Amino acid sequence: MEKNYNLISNGGFSRQKLKLLILKKILLNETDETHSLTGKELISKLEAYGIKAERKTIYDDITSLQESGLDILADKRGHANAYYVGSRTFQDEELYVLADAVSSSVFLTKKKSDELISKLQTLTSKYKAQELRRNVYVANRTKTFNERIYYNINTIHKAIFSNCQIEFKYYEYSIDKKAQFRHGGEIYSVSPYQLIWENDKYYLICYCNKHEKLCRYRVDRISDVRICEDKRRSLTVDENEIVKSLKATYDMYGGDRENVEIEFDNSLINVVIDRFGSKVLINKKGDNRFSIKVDVEVSPTFWGWLFTFGTKAKVTAPERIVKEARKRLKEISDCYKK
Repeated sequence: MEKNYNLISNGGFSRQKLKLLILKKILLNETDETHSLTGKELISKLEAYGIKAERKTIYDDITSLQESGLDILADKRGHANAYYVGSRTFQDEELYVLADAVSSSVFLTKKKSDELISKLQTLTSKYKAQELRRNVYVANRTKTFNERIYYNINTIHKAIFSNCQIEFKYYEYSIDKKAQFRHGGEIYSVSPYQLIWENDKYYLICYCNKHEKLCRYRVDRISDVRICEDKRRSLTVDENEIVKSLKATYDMYGGDRENVEIEFDNSLINVVIDRFGSKVLINKKGDNRFSIKVDVEVSPTFWGWLFTFGTKAKVTAPERIVKEARKRLKEISDCYKK
């Protein structure tokens, strides 16, 4: 008897203590509404883990797991009950959306996307997990090659919550597509305030000590970021309002902030709402056109966006911005003259 007890205490007894946890793992991984396991099958699977079980104890264990909050349901397979996990933390549709977002995200490298999808796969059965690794095609998007961006975001968030400055190097690409540090590897010292997700990219909104003004930098172009002991610079009232209202600007490229009036063809109403939100005030201009007044940063990217719509969109005020539009269009026209 003593000998048997030693054998059990050396292996079997400790494995028995894990029975509920392993049974829960089996049910979560191997069952769903179209895949169930009978008591006999569960006993067999537990034996593969070195755990002895009987039919009555399996029923008791399932009841314990149900009482702990696991949604275990049963259906009939012949004369036997077959068990499966019903509802989970995430519904299938929610996991598909998350997996597709991770797969198509530009700021995540392919390696990091694969790692995150593998983690999402653990939140459903092994059968549905295969469906999460779908090939998602999103036009005109290329994955970033900066593996450090994932950790840069975390470091920047820590600095913001700790009210500390950060330092980093910033790089761009040369004409031969090689990454090179801007200004020969100069260290940028900034006070970070906000991370903004815009046009499939993360941007850091900060006060740059060198430029003595609010600036924005693409997080995927940041390298060697570190948190400093110096506290962040306090924003002035005006600067604080600018940071709060940055989502009202058109994009993340610097330019003079202006309140402009833009006139559109009615066919572009969905484009305008997608860009500026449903709360934007619409002023009807006859049967076929409407106008809006919005705060934007008048930058090359703004003009590129506006000119995309050809004659269906134009700036109408203020006059100096209208003149700038004419100037830019003339420069483009002159570029194509023989």
